[in-house]
Amino acid sequence: MSGSPKRPQLVPYITQWSGERAPKSELVIRRGRLAFADERPYDRDSNGVLWSRVPSQPGKGKPEFGKVHALRQRNAMERLLCQVCGKAADRNQDGILWLLGEAPDSSGDSGVLTAHPPLCLPCAHASVSACPHLRREYIALRVSRLERAGVRGALFQPSGSQPVAVDVGGVAFDDPLIRWVRAGQLLVYLTDFRVIDL
Repeated sequence: MSGSPKRPQLVPYITQWSGERAPKSELVIRRGRLAFADERPYDRDSNGVLWSRVPSQPGKGKPEFGKVHALRQRNAMERLLCQVCGKAADRNQDGILWLLGEAPDSSGDSGVLTAHPPLCLPCAHASVSACPHLRREYIALRVSRLERAGVRGALFQPSGSQPVAVDVGGVAFDDPLIRWVRAGQLLVYLTDFRVIDL
């Protein structure tokens, strides 16, 4: 049909769709940390971090480019899946393929902290063509060593008997503030890598 809206050709696996609205979940303070009032075991990861509740219904509604689906992003980071197609990221003897929107910091700290999962080679090429940010500048890396570093999410603080949102940002797993985060993205630290020509 000529009158039906066209779906975008490339919608990354980690992109949130308009039909994936988070349900209203009451936040409370329990045992000295942020919690859902009706918390279930799968609301927390193996580090005890509370994660945002978002239904997974890719393809429902319209893609919301720039918004990241918490569960799919975390899955891609933990399982080293391509952030675009959701299949295994490209890996060879030099490491796993990653794209950064800018050159790594050369201030003497050799690692790179990122919330962006790796990619497979075909999707890396497609991303460089399709993503306005990457069209301006990108760096391709082969990463041979990485570690889970923390999470990015909404930071809360106690206010009487209720938690109050105060900020959004990254918090390391070993930071005491991790007890007050509702996570939305897993952060990894790329510790051993080399820049490559894509």
